[in-house]
This record gives sequence, C-alpha cells and structure tokens, in this order.
Amino acid sequence: MSGGVRVAVMPDSFGGTLDAVEAAAAIGAGWHAGRPEDTVVLAPQSDGGPGFIEVLATAFGGEVRTQTVTGPLGEPVRASWLLHSGVGYIEVAQACGLHLLGGDPDPGTAVAATTAGVGDLISAALLARCRTIVVGLGGSSSTDGGRGASERLGGCGAARRLLADVDLIVATDVDNPLLGEHGAARVFGPQKGADPATVARLEQRLADWAEQLAVECGVDVADTPGAGAAGGLGAALLAWGGRRVSGAALVAEQTGRLAKIADADLVITGEGRLDSQTLRGKLVAVVAAEAHRAGVPVMVFAGQSTLPVRVLPDLGEVHSLVHHAGSIEEALGQAGPRLTELAAEVAAAWAGPAAPGAAGQPLAENGAGEPDAGEPDAGDRDDEETGAGEKYTVGE
Repeated sequence: MSGGVRVAVMPDSFGGTLDAVEAAAAIGAGWHAGRPEDTVVLAPQSDGGPGFIEVLATAFGGEVRTQTVTGPLGEPVRASWLLHSGVGYIEVAQACGLHLLGGDPDPGTAVAATTAGVGDLISAALLARCRTIVVGLGGSSSTDGGRGASERLGGCGAARRLLADVDLIVATDVDNPLLGEHGAARVFGPQKGADPATVARLEQRLADWAEQLAVECGVDVADTPGAGAAGGLGAALLAWGGRRVSGAALVAEQTGRLAKIADADLVITGEGRLDSQTLRGKLVAVVAAEAHRAGVPVMVFAGQSTLPVRVLPDLGEVHSLVHHAGSIEEALGQAGPRLTELAAEVAAAWAGPAAPGAAGQPLAENGAGEPDAGEPDAGDRDDEETGAGEKYTVGE
C-alpha cells in the first residue's frame, strides 16, 4: 500500500509487565519501524484498573500526590492519586494491587488482603476538599468487599455520612455482582491465589458483609452490576452512595478517545490477557466496539489469548506476545522489546485498512493461534520505553 495512514494506539496495561503508557510506546515504536510512512498517535487507555492514574495524568495533567497508605497485607506502601480541577482520581491498585504482595498470591494472601489503603486515599481526597471522587477499580489483590476501606473511614455508616455531599463515581472494569457464580470470590478469587476451599470461605465472608452493608447503609447492593469489582470493593462504594460508570467510557471522555478513533484509519488496542472477562466490559472489547461503530478496523495485541477471535467478531486481528516470543518466560522478561518487535512485524505485513482480518476473520498466522487456556498472564515486569521518529506523536 502506498502512502501513510493514521494509526491510533490505545492499549490497556499488560498485566504487571507494562503499564498502558509503556505498552503504547512499545507498540507505537514497532509500528513506526515497520511502516515509517504512517502517523502513529499514542492514546494509552484504562478501564479503571492498573494505570488509571497515569493514563489520566498523561491526558490532562493535574497534580499527582503520593503518600504512605496501608498496603494489602498491612504493611506501609507508597500510593499515588490525582487531583485535577477539584476532582480526586483514585486507582485501587495503587493501594491493594496484586503487584504489592511481594510474591505470588496464595490462599493466605487471598484471605488476608485488605482494601484499607483505599480508605486512606479516599480520606486524603476528602481532606483536599474534593467534591467529586472517582475510584478506578481493577487489579486488586483483595476480596474483602471493601471492609478494610470502610474501617479506615470509621465504619459503613460513617463512610456514608462522610461521602454524603460528594459525587462518588465508581469506575468499574467489569459488571460482576458481589455474590454467586459470577461474583467476586468465584470469578476472581482463583486469580488472587484462592483454592476451592478459600473461594468458599471468601464467598461466605462476602455474604455476611453484604448483610452488614444492607443494615448499616440501608441499601442492598449484592446483585448490583459492578458490586463484585475489585474483590467486592464496588459493593461498599455503591452502598456509600456511589454511582457506577464504565471505567473505559470515563477514560474515553477524558482522553477524547472517540474523536481519535474517528480520525484513525486503524485502531490498535491490547491488554495482558485476552479471555472471557474481556467480554464483560473490559477495555479491549469497548474500544473494539467503538471502532467498529466508526467503521475503523481494529487490531489487538495481547500478552496471550485464550479466546478464539470469532468469539467477538468486532475484535479484528489478534496477535499474541507469547506466540511471538516463543515462551511465556521470554514474553514476561522482555515484554517491551518483544512487543515492539511484534508490532514491527505485523506492521510490515499489514496490507492496509481493507486487509482481511480487520473485522473478525480467523487469526493471522502470527496471531494468537489456538487458545492456550491456563497459561499465566504475559505481564509481570516493567521494561524499557521506546521512541520513534517525526510521525510518532502523543495524543494529537
């Protein structure tokens, strides 16, 4: 294809290996290397999970405040939140993220992990006189239903009173309820180290907590979509008067994502693990749907994929980092360079906006291949950022 096109690079974070800003830089540099005639626009995204604060700060600035809070296992950790035009933006993963455990999650950490540090961050936003507080949910190590955060704020009733005059926005990455088959313990507990016995224990603990929230806050939120987000923290926030919004839609509004998609000839998105939870409102699915409505082809780069591409016809081409790197270990250890290599390879082979595979065709030869269920998320270490040339722009 002669002449360049405009490519919007809009990934989420890749597990714990690359945040969204780093992932966008790696993909963008690779695409520029493979197709230097194209204009690459970096627009890293988040659905409320890890990277939420950095993505927003990159988009519109503001003051990033960092303080010591209670970590997931009770130890002090440093956590950041964003203050912009009187609005406080909080990222749950900053205070109780899986990466703060100091090792692999296990049944013990699954039970012990607390959201207390989130309560500390909410207190900081209140002290800064924020009248709107946006809490981005995702990437947590906890399944305490928000009990830890509640205790830091003086209990359920006290938290509700403290936040009575605040517009509390609950930016969720998924729509799971608190309890049951699709609830926090059964769906996300195993990802946080819980074995079957621990999942059952967590489920009962959440059920007891839901009853307490109903009594002390006067509202039953157990079945409310998003209540199960971040290990059930969504339930507490909703019980305190919060209103749920799509994290991906919120970031889209703040970063002008729809306009960038409309201006693009190709949209590239991605995340660490493409699986069934992707289809429950996570960023990749949302961006793909937005691009489809705009008539723009989509391409997905994933650390790994356990989904056949036809599960979501609008997803477009899927390219797996694990498949490209040859092993999970290589994908984890060299995520940045390998993602740049993959993007360069795909770009060089891409035939243009009308190429087969742009709207739900079978996986490309260098794509995700057969679903490889059970592999760990290809994303656990930070790697180098990369740059590119004159057509390589940020946020235009």
